[in-house]
Amino acid sequence: MSNTLAIAWKETKSYFSTPTAYVVGAMYLALTGVFFVADVTSPFAEASMRGVIQWSSLFIVFLAPLLTMRLLAEEQKMGTLELLLTSPVRDWEIVVGKYLAALSTLFVTISFTLFYVLLLFVFGSPDVGPIASAYVGLLLYGAAALAIGLMASSLSSNQIVAAVVGIGVLLMLQFIDRVSAIVQGLGSQILSGFSMSAHFADFSRGVYDTSHIVYYLSLSAVFLFLTVRSLETRRWR
Repeated sequence: MSNTLAIAWKETKSYFSTPTAYVVGAMYLALTGVFFVADVTSPFAEASMRGVIQWSSLFIVFLAPLLTMRLLAEEQKMGTLELLLTSPVRDWEIVVGKYLAALSTLFVTISFTLFYVLLLFVFGSPDVGPIASAYVGLLLYGAAALAIGLMASSLSSNQIVAAVVGIGVLLMLQFIDRVSAIVQGLGSQILSGFSMSAHFADFSRGVYDTSHIVYYLSLSAVFLFLTVRSLETRRWR
């Protein structure tokens, strides 16, 4: 566990010692700020974060791969991954440590949007329940997206390729429910069950559903497992 925490701390410091975290965070806050202003200034506006949260899930499709693209791809390009794999550190400790660093960075970025919530309480009377559930859903969504991005980073030494692969997989899972609307019967239910956006919808409405929580946790675990397996295959190359 100490190895995992050491790797997580090293990667977290790396995020905030380079422009990566600041650029990604600024992009996210600028975009969410635009939609927050649009929501509260629209006719018959409600004291709600629903619009911001819903758009945030789409932004994370692009932000998560940008945060994770360098974590393993850069190690491969610089030739330091082989040194790391031959050190007394388990593969899963490397993966989990880097994942925790990306997770903490994303959580810090999302936490800045709580300023919008504060404004709602100052100038209105928002319902706490839907806001809290929306943030829980967004954090779970982000955790799954980062796991997918980290897996993509393990597949290539090129950061751009890693980002494109991660974004591609996330876009497919984001919009696969559109395909399920065309397909009939059991196929439609299966495709809808894989949709990240379909599982996120209830959270944005203030509804907690155990099946949605299990889905995001399972998705995170599966892609972290695939990342570990991807690293293990490098030992035999």
